[in-house]
Amino acid sequence: MTWQPDAVLDATGLFCPEPVMMLHNKVRDLPEGGLLKVIATDPSTRRDIPKFCLFLGHELLEQQVEGDTFLYWIRKKAA
Repeated sequence: MTWQPDAVLDATGLFCPEPVMMLHNKVRDLPEGGLLKVIATDPSTRRDIPKFCLFLGHELLEQQVEGDTFLYWIRKKAA
């Protein structure tokens, strides 16, 4: 599926905990229901980002692996 994100977070080359810390800040800036695309290269994001979404109530719409790159589409929860 092709998503049109409202914002993109490029966390390539960063390692835990930086991608999730950046994600937390980026999601805060999104409007309710906003769509964020996250690009990461740290394999731990496969565990950390789904847990982040579950814990904070955001919706992980899709995650993909393209070579050494991990892609996530996250919908910010409505208040």
